[in-house]
Amino acid sequence: MGAMRHIRVEREGAVGILTIARRERLNSLDVETAQDFRRAGLQLARDRDVRAVVIRGEDGVFCSGADLKYIRDGGDRDDLGYLQPETRKPDEGYGEIFKQILEYIHSTISEIRRAPKPFIAAVDGPAAAGGFGIAMSCDLVVASERAWFEWAYFKTGLTGAESSTFFLPRLLGLRKALELMLLNPRLSAREALEWGLINRVFSNDSIYLEATRIAAALAEAPTAAVGVAKSLLNQAAGMDRLDVHLDAELTELARIADGPNFAEGLAAFFDKRKAEFESE
Repeated sequence: MGAMRHIRVEREGAVGILTIARRERLNSLDVETAQDFRRAGLQLARDRDVRAVVIRGEDGVFCSGADLKYIRDGGDRDDLGYLQPETRKPDEGYGEIFKQILEYIHSTISEIRRAPKPFIAAVDGPAAAGGFGIAMSCDLVVASERAWFEWAYFKTGLTGAESSTFFLPRLLGLRKALELMLLNPRLSAREALEWGLINRVFSNDSIYLEATRIAAALAEAPTAAVGVAKSLLNQAAGMDRLDVHLDAELTELARIADGPNFAEGLAAFFDKRKAEFESE
């Protein structure tokens, strides 16, 4: 695999480790990082010598989702060409810029669910918005004591993406999923464990070691049987609807991102004030 700036891929025996390494932006994903995240995720999912995968973030942060500064600044205009006509003006909204990033993230999430091997999210520090969704899409989630989880989309006037509206009712049931979405509590690792969002909590110093140990144990399991069992559970949970739902999430978030409430939410985010949303 060629050089990637903000994604690292390492191997420990049959365990693949994917690290989001963009700590100066809270491990958020601009289009380059999203492209490399997809590139690395697909390679690890399809490499038959890799029998389990750990996804982690660098330096005490898991992931904060799409890079809002990148979106505010207009994205990569050259890379937007395949998404929008040349006549579209860059100030007409932010939806196409979100699409530019989320199409790569959504493709990776779909691959994680189809992969005939376990993916483990090792969450240290915040997993918010898209980072929350990426963690929830993994087969297992382990967290450090200092980890926290937040849905967060309403803070900037958005609707949810990166699989979060698909997995939450399946993980929590509809009532608790609505509570998490509408009231948006920031859950500590212990609270996330109590809610059933994650599997285990480890000390801050041991989180990555423990996640790799779990992955190594899973890599010794009968790979074919694990893959078939994962596929059967996916079928039972209605995972065949995931790609359709990811498309709907992307369409609706992009539409909302073109409206005035997201513009206000984005401005409030960077002004560090409470947003004043209108009824649209």
